[in-house]
Amino acid sequence: MTQYHDDIAPIQTTDASDLRIDQEVIASLVADGARVLDLGCGDGLLLEYLINNKNARGFGVEISTQGMHACIARGLPVYHGDIDQGLSDHTDDTFDYVILSQTLQAVRRPRFVIREMLRVGKKIIVSFPNFGHWNIRVQLLLSGRMPKTPMLPYEWFNTPNIRMCSILDFQDLCRQMEINIIEQIPLAAWGGLPRSPLKRHLVRILPRTVSNLLAPVAVFLLEKRKG
Repeated sequence: MTQYHDDIAPIQTTDASDLRIDQEVIASLVADGARVLDLGCGDGLLLEYLINNKNARGFGVEISTQGMHACIARGLPVYHGDIDQGLSDHTDDTFDYVILSQTLQAVRRPRFVIREMLRVGKKIIVSFPNFGHWNIRVQLLLSGRMPKTPMLPYEWFNTPNIRMCSILDFQDLCRQMEINIIEQIPLAAWGGLPRSPLKRHLVRILPRTVSNLLAPVAVFLLEKRKG
């Protein structure tokens, strides 16, 4: 039986400005009062925001000791777990949303993890750094070395990111796994979602034909294919 740790400290207040741009978009996709499971929840910022601002019944799974301590300090209901081993403690359709935020590239069994997400969640939300971004292409072309970016700051020998993919790669995976893409949001900015309504709209409608080249990160809202 999964034991959630949530009795250390009161929930703090998290503002949207504290979130990464992909986390802010993810939060906008989650309906009020939803039951949410955040996989690889890290320091718990997104989970805390959803609980405080979207009235979510949120739970988290985190493998790192540092992340667990940060979540416990925030008073969040989390448990220590390796999502590559599955979500066997949860029954089918337990959650309205299962979130995988900037964690896809670090799992060893991405197809299995996504399949498990679709089993326990009615909808799933996945965000990841786009390895097809122009900056990565240029770095690799000109330097002949593995590229580094603000999202991918590690050296090749110490990176936790072992499953890099582009937006096109992920679309291909969804087709192969017969997953329905409800919405895909390529993001053309980093560091925070633009506050201007016009800029916010422009970020969300970056043309799909060029998104694989121009978007450093993407967010996908997915569900099991019906029928």
